[in-house]
Amino acid sequence: MLKLLHFADAHIDLARQGRRDPETGLPVRVLDFLRALDRIVDTAISEKVDLVIFAGDAYRDRTPAPTYQREWGKRMMRLSKAGIQTLLVVGNHDVSPAAGRAHTLQEFDTLQVPHIHVISKPCLLGPDDLNGLPIQVIGIPWLNRSGLAAVFANTDAAVDEINDQLENQITRIIEEFFEKLDPALPAVLTSHISVQGASYGNERSVMLGKDLVLTASLVKDKRLDYVALGHIHKAQNLNPDEHPPVIYTGSIERVDFGEIDDEKKFVIAEIEKGAPTKLRWVELEGRPFISRSVIVDDPDNVQSQIIKAIPLPDVIRDAMFRLILTYPRDWEALIDEAAIRRAAETAFEFHLIRRPLSPARLRLPGDIEIANLSPDELLSLYWKTIAPETNQIDVLNELAGEIIQAVETGADIPEVGEEHIQ
Repeated sequence: MLKLLHFADAHIDLARQGRRDPETGLPVRVLDFLRALDRIVDTAISEKVDLVIFAGDAYRDRTPAPTYQREWGKRMMRLSKAGIQTLLVVGNHDVSPAAGRAHTLQEFDTLQVPHIHVISKPCLLGPDDLNGLPIQVIGIPWLNRSGLAAVFANTDAAVDEINDQLENQITRIIEEFFEKLDPALPAVLTSHISVQGASYGNERSVMLGKDLVLTASLVKDKRLDYVALGHIHKAQNLNPDEHPPVIYTGSIERVDFGEIDDEKKFVIAEIEKGAPTKLRWVELEGRPFISRSVIVDDPDNVQSQIIKAIPLPDVIRDAMFRLILTYPRDWEALIDEAAIRRAAETAFEFHLIRRPLSPARLRLPGDIEIANLSPDELLSLYWKTIAPETNQIDVLNELAGEIIQAVETGADIPEVGEEHIQ
C-alpha cells in the first residue's frame, strides 16, 4: 500500500495587500497561505507519505517576486530533505504564454533538486523515475493554446475549433499512456485542467480565456487508481463512491468572500492495486470569513439597526468581516460610518459595502395626471428616479431635446457622439 498526499492551487502570493507582519515583512494574508502550506508539508513528513502531488498554481501569476519564490522553495526543500518523492505540476499561473519562457517551477529542474520532479510536459513516470516507488503516474501540465494555434495560423480555424483540436490531442496522449500502463502497479493521473461536471468556485475571476476540458469518462477510467487534479478552487470528488476517486482538492486558503462557504482541504489517499482507494480529507482551518447583511427600514433607528447586525467583538476577532448595508439613498446622512468601523475594529479586515436604493417610481400629486405632462417634465421626473450624476443632467437634457425636436419635425435623429459620453 502506498500513501499519497495531494494538494493544489496554493497561490501563496494572491493576497498581497493589507497590513504586514513586522517580523517577516510579509503581508499577513500571505502568511495565512504559507501557514496552510506548512500544515500540508508537516503532515506529509509526520505521516511519512510516499508521494506528494502538487497539481499546479504555486503563485498568483507567472512572474512571482523572489521573496515568494524563496518561501515556496523553503517548503519544497523540507520535502526533499525528508526523502519524499514530490511531483510539481505546472499550472496556468505558473507558465508564460510566450514560447521558450521559463515557468515558475523551473529552478527545481535546473538545479535537479533531489526527490522533486517537475511535470512541465505530458509524461508517464514509473518506478525508475520515482526512486523505485512502485507506482506509475501520468502527468499532464497546463497546456496553452499558442503552440497549436500556430498550426492554424494560415487557416480560417475558429477559436472553438482550435480548442477542440487541443482537447482531442490531450485525450489522445492520455489514452496512449493508458496503453503503456503496467497492470500490476497502481496508476495515478495528475493534471492541471478542467473536467466535465466539475463545480467551479470563485477562481473564474482569475482565469483567462476559455478553459480546455477533459471528458469525465476519460478520467474515470478503471485502469486508474487515483486522479489528482488542480485548477478549480472548490474541493470535490467527481466520482463519489466509485473507483477511481477523481479529486479536486481546491485552493489551500480562501481568496475572498466569493469562497466564504468553501471548505479548504487536502487529501491523503491510500492506494493499493486491486483494492478500493481509501480517501481522507484533511481540513485546513484558514482565516475565518464572516459576512452580514442588513436592510435598513426604520428611519428613526438607522444606526442602531446597523450596529445590531455586527457580531460581538470576540466573534469577528481576527476575521475577514464584511457588512452589506441596503437602505434608501435619502437616509445616507443618517449613517455614522466612523461608529460602524469602531464596532467592527476587532476584525482583521472590515469591508463595508453600501447599497443605497433609489425610489423605483415617484408619486405624482393627486391633481396631476401623467398624460398632461410635457416630454420635458416627464424627463425631469425620470432623472429624479434614477439619480444620475449632477454633471450629466445638462448634457442628457440637451441630447434629449435634440431628439424630441427631431421627432416632432421629422428630421434625422442625431447620433450620440463622444461629447455626450462622460
